[in-house]
Amino acid sequence: MATPTLPPFRAPYAEDDGTIAGRLLAGSRRDPAAKARIDARATGLIEAIRTRKAGLGGIEELLREYSLSTKEGLALMVLAEALLRVPDAATADRLIEDKLGQGDFAHHEAKSDAFLVSASAWALGITARVIQPGETPTGIVSSLAKRLGVPTVRTATRQAMRVMGNHFVLGQTIEEALKRARSGTGKLYRYSFDMLGEGARTQADADRYFTSYTAAIDAIGRSAGNDRLPNRPGISVKLSALHPRYEATSHERVMTELVPKAIALARQAKSYDLNFTIDAEEADRLELSLDVIDAVFADTSLDGWDGFGLAIQAYQKRASAVIDHMGRLAEMHNRRMMVRLVKGAYWDTELKRAQERGLPDYPVFTRKAMTDLNYEACAAQLLKLRPRIIPQFATHNALTVATVAEMAGNAEGFEFQRLHGMGEALYEKLLRENDGYACRTYAPVGGHQDLLAYLVRRLLENGANSSFVSASGDPDVPVSQLLLAPADIIGSPSAARHRRIPLPADLYGPSRKNSAGTELGHEESLDSLLKEIAAAGSFPDAAPIIDGKPQPGVAREVRSPIDGKPIGKAIEADAATAERAMAAAAKGFRAWSETPARIRAAALRKAADLMEARRGLLIALLQSEAGKTIDDAISEVREAVDFCRYYAAQAEEHFAAPTVLPGPTGEENRLVLRGRGAFVCIAPWNFPLAIFAGQVVAALVAGNSVVAKPAPQTPLIAAVTVRILHEAGVPATALHLVPGGTEAGAALVAHKDVAGVAFTGSTATARGINRALAAKDGPIVPLIAETGGLNAMIVDATALPEQVSDDVVMSAFRSAGQRCSALRLLVVQDDVADKMIEMIEGATRELKLGDPRRLDTHIGPVIDAAAKQRLDGHLAAMRQQGRVAWAGQVPDLGGTFVAPHIVRLDRVSDLTAEHFGPVLHVVRWKAGELDKVIAAIDATGYGLTLGVHSRIEATVERVVERLSAGNVYVNRNIIGAVVGVQPFGGHGLSGTGPKAGGPHYLTRFATEQTVTINTAAAGGNASLIAMGE
Repeated sequence: MATPTLPPFRAPYAEDDGTIAGRLLAGSRRDPAAKARIDARATGLIEAIRTRKAGLGGIEELLREYSLSTKEGLALMVLAEALLRVPDAATADRLIEDKLGQGDFAHHEAKSDAFLVSASAWALGITARVIQPGETPTGIVSSLAKRLGVPTVRTATRQAMRVMGNHFVLGQTIEEALKRARSGTGKLYRYSFDMLGEGARTQADADRYFTSYTAAIDAIGRSAGNDRLPNRPGISVKLSALHPRYEATSHERVMTELVPKAIALARQAKSYDLNFTIDAEEADRLELSLDVIDAVFADTSLDGWDGFGLAIQAYQKRASAVIDHMGRLAEMHNRRMMVRLVKGAYWDTELKRAQERGLPDYPVFTRKAMTDLNYEACAAQLLKLRPRIIPQFATHNALTVATVAEMAGNAEGFEFQRLHGMGEALYEKLLRENDGYACRTYAPVGGHQDLLAYLVRRLLENGANSSFVSASGDPDVPVSQLLLAPADIIGSPSAARHRRIPLPADLYGPSRKNSAGTELGHEESLDSLLKEIAAAGSFPDAAPIIDGKPQPGVAREVRSPIDGKPIGKAIEADAATAERAMAAAAKGFRAWSETPARIRAAALRKAADLMEARRGLLIALLQSEAGKTIDDAISEVREAVDFCRYYAAQAEEHFAAPTVLPGPTGEENRLVLRGRGAFVCIAPWNFPLAIFAGQVVAALVAGNSVVAKPAPQTPLIAAVTVRILHEAGVPATALHLVPGGTEAGAALVAHKDVAGVAFTGSTATARGINRALAAKDGPIVPLIAETGGLNAMIVDATALPEQVSDDVVMSAFRSAGQRCSALRLLVVQDDVADKMIEMIEGATRELKLGDPRRLDTHIGPVIDAAAKQRLDGHLAAMRQQGRVAWAGQVPDLGGTFVAPHIVRLDRVSDLTAEHFGPVLHVVRWKAGELDKVIAAIDATGYGLTLGVHSRIEATVERVVERLSAGNVYVNRNIIGAVVGVQPFGGHGLSGTGPKAGGPHYLTRFATEQTVTINTAAAGGNASLIAMGE
């Protein structure tokens, strides 16, 4: 008989907060007697927290002492996570000095008598006294400090960090953790062991985590004793640790590769009758995670076991739907399931991600009280599903504990959970006074180097001043304030949202709307987008457009770089057509220039709306004509939309009305901005929509007429864009299209009526345009050029390897490395280079090179055969010199593909030219030689983008001060500049400025006129006389 299957979990991604609040508030009413019992129990628990004097002290004391809202707290955290990873003494000393200089540790008298806090304050206080801000460890004048020396300081700080680490982590190995769990208070609690470490970046990571889970299950199982579930230990497993590409777009691959691994681990846990919990991930992976869980749970080899479970996050708006789904799943397979309910640990990440992606709403609640209210509702839902579901309530909030205890009615069939090192006083009292309640300790296991992410999440959750953990231990906060029920804090559905957190669309305030994106991890949103792309059908042909009319000529086929197949036809302009287009633009200039700026701005806003409405066609074109993957294509449509809206807002601010200038009384002074004339905009093929549209709309909204010349490789999308702008209200006489090659380009630049040129492309071509403009006898006109870069990223030993790997792989290989901002040169400190490069190679190996129209493709082709030939030539030369460290495989699709390559160089100066493709060059540097590295990067003459990965702020400041790159990115990737947020453009060999998408860009397209009127000319200054006393 076939195993029954449940329809996959699918629910609205981000339902309206108010709608959810209406439901939750309606179901939250409690009779006064129940409320009184909850308050009495919660008060007892809070008093226990406040009166307990900890011998060693717990994490709560540390959090209160060094809260994240203090400089000391932040410095302590950064120091803790980075110091234990730094291999070389010199960098460690600089890190200690940098962080201790940020807080007043020397004068920090510990308010808590807990040993942990005292030890930390003592060690950090001594360290801060020895190394005063501004001094370097080696330059300490005092002979005592010299004698005590830096090693003592380093040892004291490391020791303080280790003491702290031991309080967060039960053991560095599972054996150590089990030993500690069995000692002392360990007997009081059930345990769930969490093997620390973040998601896998490489297959080797995934294999290592799998082996670690296997060994841990064996060790836990062998020492688990004879109790029956649920009173047995367990293990928590992160699916993202078991697969290097745990993402929605790799769904098929994840299901094929990960499900058998998860089943193997679950079977092993079953053999010892352990609790096996699959941990929660971010919102965009929820559907994927539940598809994996459904498939694993359906395996008949797990029948008869009650230990399988998962964690559900109450801050997710879909939490209730997940509980319903799990109830049906357990029922269908006639098995029990353990469900851990948590508040959720990625709140800030979820908000940022939704804002960056331009989602319609947040998948999580923006108010903490809404999460608490949802937690209560989800708890009630889980308790009703007993005994099929065994609920596990993870919380350190005394009010939540008391509320759950009241709703449960008895202590049967559920348990509470706490994090190791936290909630001790609360649960000691609860378990001591109420026989029958069970509590499981969630205990992290792992080395100090894995502690960071866990530590920071705990601190963000519990160190915030609004957190219950923080407030419950603070005697200045009245108990009555802590007993306010979440429903009373929210009050009405209209208060469900946080007042100061705007919706993603409103991120930039009233002047412009954020562009709309798509959540690829939500099947309904993705399907809707894919239907729009499929509906695009065949693409419109391209031809020169003058005064709105297509011009005749010889058509050629436009072929896709994916497979070399024709996708449309284009007629290219010759020199005569280019001349006619310039003459038409010169003629159309005045009427458009005299059109009020707000009407010009309205045309741009309408164009932005049309682009969003026709995203299917635009994305299909970007994929087929430019070889873009779906996420790159979505980002590019959004960038074009952002350019339109941003420049519209800028024009209204600066061009709509004259700027009134100060001056003497009786005189009026105004500064007016107006268009220059007919502007030529020459766009590249690598952003054939965003940069093409960005240049064109900037010139137009500033009051210029425009002749737009797209790259020869991408005429089709340019023609569609011009048609959209005409439809949006830009007159056909103000905007003309001239597709073509160098002949058309040269004719445009050489024309006598050119009022300015906006160009994005190679430095060599920019020089040619500059010379052509300078050779003319007419007016001296502006050239706005954005050219290439030898973009470097400097990485020191304090950088987090996983973050470096993510950022390097994305910066070097996304868009097949065909971005002006792409990473060309990784400069990494020798002490950590081996580990980092190995991780980067492993992560790059997991990227899928192929047809970018397929959802699971990460890298598409390079633009054409000439680009491929140039890159292949460079790689052949590098191979001959024995410098190729790693090379990927090219798919057999017939297109112009170049696989990612990693090339070793001896020094920065070995990279003499920009290689525009998926090629990363790596140079190592020795500690102490940062200034040499900076000088070598500076000597290249380029200044476009620069990355710095370091936890030492003084290092970051030094690099930023010395290198004047146009865009500097710290501890993140170096691509994807957002309009109005990271204005883009460089200087030196990288361009002229001003920056595209920035506040100074439009003025370069304009002339300035000052108008001075003597208002007293009629014989007196009436306004002065009428002023009165």
